[in-house]
Amino acid sequence: MIRRIIRIDEEKCNGCGACANACHEGAIKMIEGKAKLTREDYCDGLGDCLPACPTGAISFEEREAPAYDEAAVLAAKASGQAPGGLAPGAGGCPGSMARPIRRESAPAALGAVSREPESCLSQWPVQIKLAPVKAPYFENARLLVAADCTAYAYGDFHNRFIKNHITLIGCPKLDSVDYSEKLTQILASNNIKSVTVVRMEVPCCGGIENAVREALRASGKMIPWQVVTISTDGRILED
Repeated sequence: MIRRIIRIDEEKCNGCGACANACHEGAIKMIEGKAKLTREDYCDGLGDCLPACPTGAISFEEREAPAYDEAAVLAAKASGQAPGGLAPGAGGCPGSMARPIRRESAPAALGAVSREPESCLSQWPVQIKLAPVKAPYFENARLLVAADCTAYAYGDFHNRFIKNHITLIGCPKLDSVDYSEKLTQILASNNIKSVTVVRMEVPCCGGIENAVREALRASGKMIPWQVVTISTDGRILED
């Protein structure tokens, strides 16, 4: 298939290894003092390695390449082995490993000072770009797809929206990716009960609503969904 993938100019590579450390997928290895793309199917085409390279040796190109195998990358990380044959911890990102978050709230003692508000987040990661396509916590989930500014604008975001939902966030203006493809895979691969989209009132936020709409259509499933719009001063405009 033709897709976007990185290209490494070995003549410019100084062997610093920064790109291998920055690659969340473990697609890059250092071989004989040079960075090499050893697993094309592990390269997600997002380019986290580009800004890490001090010599400008890495660029994007569109060419025939194996499809990005996210399932294999996640399986390697979950087994404790770094993808691409790297040593554990080298070139992989523990912060992007999928995992559920279980919370146990103990009742407050009578007369006790109120505690800090607790997070309602029930899984990690939350970024759409980092989320796995299939994970146990997606089964029978109520999915929340939110523009990332909404959590800062609306004061009770955790209790009102995140609670009892699986949360995915993104910014359609700042992320140069089409969310609809990833969201389609998630909806098609899991039994999602409902989808709630929370967006800001600004026009650019329509991108995240459109991505969900397209994903629902492309998944071929009839899933109840709703859109909630938050004003820039933190009010719910549409529910």
